[in-house]
Amino acid sequence: MGWGKPWRGRSYDLGKMTLGDLWKAYLTYPAIQIYAALAVACAVAAAQWFSGWTGIVLAALATCVVYPFAWYLIHRYILHGRWLYRMRWSAGLWKRIHFDHHQDPHLLEVLFGAPYNTVPTIAVITLPIGYAIGGPAGAASAFGMGLVTTCVYEFFHCIQHLNYKPRNRWVQYLKQTHLLHHFHHEDGNLGIVSFLPDRLFGTYYADAKSRPRSPYVFNLGYDLEEARRYPWVMQRTGAPPRDRPPGAPTARREPAKVAPQ
Repeated sequence: MGWGKPWRGRSYDLGKMTLGDLWKAYLTYPAIQIYAALAVACAVAAAQWFSGWTGIVLAALATCVVYPFAWYLIHRYILHGRWLYRMRWSAGLWKRIHFDHHQDPHLLEVLFGAPYNTVPTIAVITLPIGYAIGGPAGAASAFGMGLVTTCVYEFFHCIQHLNYKPRNRWVQYLKQTHLLHHFHHEDGNLGIVSFLPDRLFGTYYADAKSRPRSPYVFNLGYDLEEARRYPWVMQRTGAPPRDRPPGAPTARREPAKVAPQ
């Protein structure tokens, strides 16, 4: 009764919210509650199939190691790929899962992933790893850790777009590095909590001076020319793609410095 009520018909702008506002919105968002409930169910399942701590712990640790690389590959080759919007049947999916977020990075309701997309993806990545390590209990442990890690990633992602300066220097670093991805060049700094894959695969950059500003940073390459050729995202949006977020000045200054690790 009343589940998800605070989010019905509302829009949240992270540029106008406080940290307290974010906590309230985050904890009442249906997707986060679904992840939490499924993580509890995974813990119960792991207890039912329990045959020792080794498989459960190793499966959870393996998930923590794999997760940043899985996110990086999905982010780089699927979310920033240009093939989803070129097919009618997948254009709406691409619009929802990433295009809308880059069009307006402060819009909270499109920052969160949709469970019907994220939960199957988490399952496909974590269940085989967990089962190979610890059988059914390991699979439940890995899937549960994937859900918990997703909750952590989602919260840090919110912080990175919130009108708030973190006190912790590491969180400052994460925030400033991620903002370069959104306001300077979209093909780099693809991580959220870890930029190790970016460093290993050559997509990391420390400041705006390291590479020229991309003309596609807000539209991900879906500009007016592409929209005319592949109109399905534009039709769903009801307007042409923007080359900058609403309300942003024509020449936007990007963060020039990044706090040291």
